Amino acid sequence: MQEVKVELWAKPKKNPILIEGFPGFGFVSTIVSEFLIDHLNAKQIGRLVTTKIPPIIAIHQGKVIEPLAIFYAEKENIIILRAIASVNKVEWDISNAMLELAEKLGGEEIISIEGVGAEVEKKREPKVFYYTLDQKKRKKLEGIGLKNLNEGIIVGVTGALLSKQKNASFLFVESFPDMPDSRAAAKIIEVLDKYLGLKIDYKPLLAKAEKFEDKIKDILIKGIEAGKQKEEKESYFG
Repeated sequence: MQEVKVELWAKPKKNPILIEGFPGFGFVSTIVSEFLIDHLNAKQIGRLVTTKIPPIIAIHQGKVIEPLAIFYAEKENIIILRAIASVNKVEWDISNAMLELAEKLGGEEIISIEGVGAEVEKKREPKVFYYTLDQKKRKKLEGIGLKNLNEGIIVGVTGALLSKQKNASFLFVESFPDMPDSRAAAKIIEVLDKYLGLKIDYKPLLAKAEKFEDKIKDILIKGIEAGKQKEEKESYFG
C-alpha cells in the first residue's frame, strides 16, 4: 500500500522540470531547494502527505512550513520538492510518489541533488559529478564541465529514485558533513544555472548563507528530536 500521497491544489503548465531536495549529506539539497524557491519566487502548489514521518509543522515568519512541500516557479516551469523533515523508512514510497507526480504532469525531466563525502580542502572549490543513462543529458552535463560518477554508494530518496529511474539527472557535489554546507549548495546552483539556463546568480546564496542555515538547522533539528521522541514512545509502549 502506498504510504505517501501527492496533493496538488494548483496545476502547473505541461512538461515541467522536477527538482527534488531531501535532507542528505551536508543538507545541500535542502539549501538548494530553499534558495531556488526564494530566488525564483516559487509558490507552493501542493504537498506530499504521509503518516510515517514525525508529525511536526514549523511556523516561520507567521507562515506554516509543510514538511514535504511542492513548489512551482511558473516562469521557469520548474517544480521544486522541498523536504525539511526526516524521511527515514519511507524513501521508496517517496520515490514512487515523485515518479507518479512526474507522470501525471508529463514531467520533462527529474533532477535529483545529493551531497557526497569527500576529502575537500576548505580553500578548494567542491566538484560536482553527474549520473544518467540518457546520452543527450550526458553530453549536455559534460559540456558544462561535469564528470560522470563512476564509484559511490547512494542512499535515501536519491538511491531509491536512481534504482527506479536511471534516466533522471543526478547531481552529486562534494560536501562537508557539517550541517549545512552552503558552499557546496552554491556550486550546485551554479551548475543548475548553466544546465537549465536559469540566469540566476548563486552568489546571493553565500551572502544569505547564515539566514538559510539558521532556518534549516532549527527546523531539521526539531524534526529529528520529534522523530526520536516518537520512536522512544512507540518502543516503550510497543
